[in-house]
Amino acid sequence: MKNILVIEDNEDNLDLMVEILEDEGYKVLGAMNAKKGIDLLMEQSIDLVFMDISLPGMSGLEATAIIKNDKQLKHIPVIALTAYAMMEDKKRAYEAGCNGYLTKPLDFMELLKTIEQYV
Repeated sequence: MKNILVIEDNEDNLDLMVEILEDEGYKVLGAMNAKKGIDLLMEQSIDLVFMDISLPGMSGLEATAIIKNDKQLKHIPVIALTAYAMMEDKKRAYEAGCNGYLTKPLDFMELLKTIEQYV
C-alpha cells in the first residue's frame, strides 16, 4: 500500500483529499502546516506528498525546498496544490523543487492520474 502525505491548512480540503485517497486504497496522513508535514516525512515512510503552497508560517515552497535539499527525503515526489493558476506561480513551484502542479479546485481524474504517474 502506498503512503501519501497531504499538507493542507484548510481542514475541509484536507478531509476531502484524505477521503478521496483512502477510497482509492491509499494510506493517507495529513498535516495542517509545513512543520508538521516535514516531521511526518522524517518519521514515516511516505511515497508522495501533496503540498499546499499557501500555508501559515512556513510556505509550501519553503517546505518543498527543505525536503528537496535533504538527502533522505529528496527522492519523494512533491506535488504543489494551489488556488493560484498563473504561469509565474507554476514556475516558482517547479523552481522550489515540486515535481508536479495541480490547481484547486482539484479535478478528481487529474488527481488520480498524477498519483499513478509518481507512485
